[in-house]
Amino acid sequence: MKALRIGVIGLGDIAHAYLSNLQKYPDAVELYACACRTPAKAQAKKEEYGFRKAYATGDELLQDPEVDLVLNLTTPAAHYSYNITALRAGKHVYSEKPLAATFAEGQEIMKAAAEKGLYVGCAPDTFMGARLQTFRRLMDEGVTGQIVAGTANCVSHGWEWYHPSPAFFYQKGAGPVLDIGPYYMTALLSLLGPVESVCAMGVQPQRERMIYSEPMKGQMLQVDQDIMTSLSAVLKFRSGAVISYNMIWDAWDSVMPRLELYGTKATLVMADEDPNQGPNIFGGDTLVKNAETYRWKNMPRHEGDEDIPWEIAEVKHDFAATSFVTNDRGIGLIDIVHAIEEGRPCRASGAMALHMLEVSEAILISAKEKRYVQVNTTFERPEAMPQRD
Repeated sequence: MKALRIGVIGLGDIAHAYLSNLQKYPDAVELYACACRTPAKAQAKKEEYGFRKAYATGDELLQDPEVDLVLNLTTPAAHYSYNITALRAGKHVYSEKPLAATFAEGQEIMKAAAEKGLYVGCAPDTFMGARLQTFRRLMDEGVTGQIVAGTANCVSHGWEWYHPSPAFFYQKGAGPVLDIGPYYMTALLSLLGPVESVCAMGVQPQRERMIYSEPMKGQMLQVDQDIMTSLSAVLKFRSGAVISYNMIWDAWDSVMPRLELYGTKATLVMADEDPNQGPNIFGGDTLVKNAETYRWKNMPRHEGDEDIPWEIAEVKHDFAATSFVTNDRGIGLIDIVHAIEEGRPCRASGAMALHMLEVSEAILISAKEKRYVQVNTTFERPEAMPQRD
């Protein structure tokens, strides 16, 4: 296999997880060039990760003919510009989510890729991790039967509690549906396939929000007038499944599970209380209930009787990290390299990312205009990851 030369644009908070992981695959990728808005930072990352070159701007990096694939880790508002410019320069692209700030921009990106015969991949790739692949295996093996309904819930008080510079989370291309939502939406798409239609409601209770994280603690950030910070949607999938989808950034914690799928034969659950876990991480337990372990199986119940415990499904896949610092971000990019070599579609595909973007935008349109919205794009459900030997 020929290692592809990777050019990385954007060296912010998420870069370390990507770069430290990509270093594990020298046969597939070479960390060739990096760029960000601060030249000194680019130079420091060059030395830290062994890049051959450091550029003062992303545009300079895109002009380098030696770069094969661009890893775009910039803020959402800049995704379109760098992604489409990279494609027009003849380079494959792997982008942080979302693919672009709008569905229309995403369509242009995919059109450019098709015209050039290039690959586009997009985060998140957490659906390739052990837990969501366990969900997939149990579905493919018939353990769950047909998935008829479910729920996905990310409930917190936003990023001003964690991030050193949280303002962009409340600007164009972000908000809960387009920031944390892609982890949940991509998990659902990878398992259930394309969405048919959506309906939603949303609110923006605060135009200003207090920052609680350093170094900006005590300052106020402005929320873009079009950003709804709490939304509840219902997604109708072409498979027939109906999913309740809640992306909330105005709540002081929650005990709701991150993800539940209800099948005719079994229920699958991600029970994490932490809203930044669930589909946002690669590993973790998959809880299973069926007719033999159903809560009300042993009726009548007597005082002192305990519920039949949830089964924890066996894990048969790699990429089971549960840390936010040391994890497997970037395996979607590595899969692109193998896909190019093998002449197959990549798993974290631009087509699925574009569909995710259309569904997310449909949620926002539905909430704003108070109507059902049809979803028109489609994609092929990604191939399951191989099981461990």
